[in-house]
Amino acid sequence: MKTVKVRNTVIGEGIPKICVPIVGVTKADILEEAKALHELPVDVVEWRIDWFEDVFNIDKLLDALKDLRAELGDLPILMTFRTSKEGGEKSIDAETYAALNIRAAESGLIDLVDVEIFTGDEVVTRIIKGAHAAGVKVVASNHDFDKTPDKDDIVSRLRKMQDMDADIPKIAVMPRNKKDVLTLLSATEEMASEYADRPIITMSMAGTGVISRLCGEVFGSALTFGAAKKASAPGQMSVKDLNTVLTLLHNAL
Repeated sequence: MKTVKVRNTVIGEGIPKICVPIVGVTKADILEEAKALHELPVDVVEWRIDWFEDVFNIDKLLDALKDLRAELGDLPILMTFRTSKEGGEKSIDAETYAALNIRAAESGLIDLVDVEIFTGDEVVTRIIKGAHAAGVKVVASNHDFDKTPDKDDIVSRLRKMQDMDADIPKIAVMPRNKKDVLTLLSATEEMASEYADRPIITMSMAGTGVISRLCGEVFGSALTFGAAKKASAPGQMSVKDLNTVLTLLHNAL
């Protein structure tokens, strides 16, 4: 199993890494959220640019990113435009999506970029190649806020991401009952043990699925998301609580 190293963080070994989203609307909000992270056990910071009021102005985006990079120091930055069709704040056309992600990767200011795998194979391939050419790692993602697909479907989606050369496949699904959480965990274990040659990230959302955010080291998910202030998805725990549970489980294994 390959690991993914971004700055001083190695994803895919030991305790699952903790990623915290920044969801500020203004540049001032974003930098204020970033400042608060220095006191928390954070491994990766996800900047959710779909929340940013000037996201479609590339100069303002890069200006905010430059200041965010300076504030976060050596903490890795994952830049994510979560589209409205996958639970994000804004819609975007595929060409703009590709251009924005590639320009940010080429800026040298981010370490990872999120690419929604069902944006279209040609566009996804272009973004992955552009990011890799700039030395940026790619998290390929898929979010289902309506349901939990069956196990084979979940595994198939993760394998597609791997086949398209994403560095870290990621899927988040919505459980309708407790059995759906078991489906997600079973798919995670199967992908991790039988197919994955790189780290994967999986989660079952909402309160019902919160256990999936805690037991990644057992089933094979390499990173989990926690909230410093405002959660970016249903079911996110506070970073401090998340760190406590992850550490307790790790020490017991």
